[in-house]
Amino acid sequence: MRMYDFLAPNVNFMGAGAIKLVGERCKILGGKKALIVTDKFLRNMEDGAVAQTVKYIKEAGIDVAFYDDVEPNPKDTNVRDGLKVYRKENCDLIVTVGGGSSHDCGKGIGIAATHEGDLYDYAGIETLTNPLPPIVAVNTTAGTGSEVTRHCVITNTKTKIKFVIVSWRNLPLVSINDPILMIKKPAGLTAATGMDALTHAIESYVSKDANPVTDALAIQAIKLIANNLRQAVALGENLEARENMAYASLLAGMAFNNANLGYVHAMAHQLGGLYDMAHGVANAMLLPHVERYNLISNPKKFADIAEFMGENIEGLSVMEAAEKAIDAMFRLSKDVGIPASLKEMGVNEEDFEYMAKMALKDGNAFSNPRKGNEKDIVKIFREAF
Repeated sequence: MRMYDFLAPNVNFMGAGAIKLVGERCKILGGKKALIVTDKFLRNMEDGAVAQTVKYIKEAGIDVAFYDDVEPNPKDTNVRDGLKVYRKENCDLIVTVGGGSSHDCGKGIGIAATHEGDLYDYAGIETLTNPLPPIVAVNTTAGTGSEVTRHCVITNTKTKIKFVIVSWRNLPLVSINDPILMIKKPAGLTAATGMDALTHAIESYVSKDANPVTDALAIQAIKLIANNLRQAVALGENLEARENMAYASLLAGMAFNNANLGYVHAMAHQLGGLYDMAHGVANAMLLPHVERYNLISNPKKFADIAEFMGENIEGLSVMEAAEKAIDAMFRLSKDVGIPASLKEMGVNEEDFEYMAKMALKDGNAFSNPRKGNEKDIVKIFREAF
């Protein structure tokens, strides 16, 4: 057995009412003024996640400033604009409120505040040399897991390519997952972020870098998502389903933070960069096609996934059971309303070769359990088309 490490935030608060602890934790971290990194929709919600976060932070005696122009698939321009606010307001703490876009943008601001040069220069694994400002991540979606990971994903606006900065220095010091903050999320967003979490769990479970600890996290996440995502999409006020999805997202995030991902994310990043496609939707559409390609790498694990997702595999061979896992992924995606094909999303076939080339350079590609080439990736894009 190879040696491995396990990374996670120092403190993780979970469950209804966890948001009440944000001010106390910011005070413990020694913050005097916090930059709230979020988007305008969340900031303008009456008594929403941002309003509650600010309330508890101010009650703790800490001042706040705002950067609320975070975009989906956050851009390098967002990071630069946020950094200007951070410096102008003399902030010493970053509090990200939202889903993966807010968390990634906040991490990017923290990197830019402590490292010289272009953000793109730090793309890769463990390239950061300086400590980041303390980051507290208040999560409002059950999906990306960014609140508990070392990954910072930013889009280069000049090349339209997503790049990833992976470092233990990116880890938020505190994560907060309060399902009450997720209740008002629309069905489409719930579906997309939920399928993103499922992708994290499955990719980390079959990753060539998986280990017994990440397997345990991924297994529980797959089970929770299979048993709760449909219900959370059907009725957003279903607090039990919301809470279970929040747990699933966190577990899947911790799993892939340590086991890494694969071709689904490597390919989805190209769709996000070129087409600004929602990350969870891109993952969901690619997931069954990529995993069908990966199936021969570890049929037993795919047979396990079928069982975790509620498929009856009794009396089936390992390969037959493994195929059931792919069926289950397609069915769940369809049930929660994910578009069926890339064509529906306006993707152009002529971009497949370029996207395949770039996907194989993406950091996530190197932990995929089956080694492919550009021709293989193009074929998967075509199957998803």
